Amino acid sequence: MKRTLLLTLPALLLAGCAAASEPTKTDALAIESCYPLDYAQQFTVDECAGGYSLITIDGSRYLVVPEGAAVPAELDGDIVVLQQPIENIYLVSSSAMDPIISIGGLGAVALSGTQAENWYLDAARTAMEQGQIVYAGKYSAPDYETILAADCGLAIENTMIYHTPEVKEQLEKFGVPVLVERSSYESGPLARMEWVKLYGILLGKTNEAERVFADAEQRIAPLADEAPTGKTVAFFSITSNNLATVRKGGDYIAEMIKMAGGSYAFADLTDSGNNLATVNISLEDFYAGAKDADVLIYNSTIEGELRSIDELIAKCPMLADFKAVQSGNVWCTAQSLFQQSMELPDLILDMNKVFTEGNPNANELKFLTKLQ
Repeated sequence: MKRTLLLTLPALLLAGCAAASEPTKTDALAIESCYPLDYAQQFTVDECAGGYSLITIDGSRYLVVPEGAAVPAELDGDIVVLQQPIENIYLVSSSAMDPIISIGGLGAVALSGTQAENWYLDAARTAMEQGQIVYAGKYSAPDYETILAADCGLAIENTMIYHTPEVKEQLEKFGVPVLVERSSYESGPLARMEWVKLYGILLGKTNEAERVFADAEQRIAPLADEAPTGKTVAFFSITSNNLATVRKGGDYIAEMIKMAGGSYAFADLTDSGNNLATVNISLEDFYAGAKDADVLIYNSTIEGELRSIDELIAKCPMLADFKAVQSGNVWCTAQSLFQQSMELPDLILDMNKVFTEGNPNANELKFLTKLQ
């Protein structure tokens, strides 16, 4: 027998995901179910009677109200109301653009926190070049006049906004709802990609989001049946002040290497007390941890792309002694990688080809280029 629970808003917000009966009055919502998420841990969604959705992200709560429906009475003051259709979005979090594009939601974006020339996503760059999306300033210095003139229905920020809380407060003072997304805090690639379902809920494209995510999930599903390759892998970049930037052992890149059949060279590198995914270590420590790695993958998104092993050695001469350098098993990521947040399966499949085939054809790879 189904357990029922009728809640007014203050009680509903304390209950989390629960089952509920039909509401008996207009100032009450009934939680019917918890929207199913298989991987994401940084947001939850309560599905309520009448098509309302209550989203919770790190303690912040957003009530998505269906088009034409009334905003419930007795709503707690800290709840951000998002009335559909949600239009003229100010998109500051660049990682949110790819999921929105993937579900056909680009038309809901009118303002960007990234300039046209800095987009690697063709659809986003073209939309800006054609004037469909206007640059409205970066997260710390938004163009309030442009944002207000556009009748902005939502600002989507990442957690960098907390470095300038006065900006968030000012946007809200002007009546612009602010949603701070936390996909970068997810520990696995599928968890990050599952945020597409959040944008599906916001934009009324839930079916599209579920289909896109399921397709991505299925692309890498066969890898789960493969045995580990035994290849050890270092994913890194070299800074201008002679440090090595590596991912922590619990980071999603480390998880992707494992899913591809590899073993991350710095798997034991744990959280240093902050939420950053990367850590800078001395070249001596990097040498000790990665000298004998079978594969080196250089992260171009931080310090720029490399074209040759000679360029890599020029940045850090000691790399000439590394096993992977001597065997020619050194690869570089495309700079577009971290904007293409829905294409992570392609990087996993790229890495799997490198780990299993050793020297796959360049036209078979999307995000990795071999350094010669």
